[in-house]
Amino acid sequence: MKKTDLRTIMTLAWQFVKRNGFALAEALKQAWQVFKLKAKMYRGIVKFYYQKVDGSLREAYGTLNPDLMPVKPDGNDRRLKNPTVQVYFDTEVQDFRCFKLANVLNR
Repeated sequence: MKKTDLRTIMTLAWQFVKRNGFALAEALKQAWQVFKLKAKMYRGIVKFYYQKVDGSLREAYGTLNPDLMPVKPDGNDRRLKNPTVQVYFDTEVQDFRCFKLANVLNR
């Protein structure tokens, strides 16, 4: 564990407190869960759950491993990065999807 990892977890936890109204203990628990999920996703395909914006539960199989994703076309992607949203490659649909980090469920 690096010092920058702890900084990332604390920054994410404070985002949950400010944007989602989490208590600090709840936000830290969620930030650690997200950190561990992302680490697993960089190693391979992971089954995880999250609550969609419409309130329904989504079971997803996804990865962040560049070796398991198709090459992104070179385009002018000028979108701003949102630190509370994670884009991942859905291996069932073979397309990119995203979810709010605050909505990851522990299963």
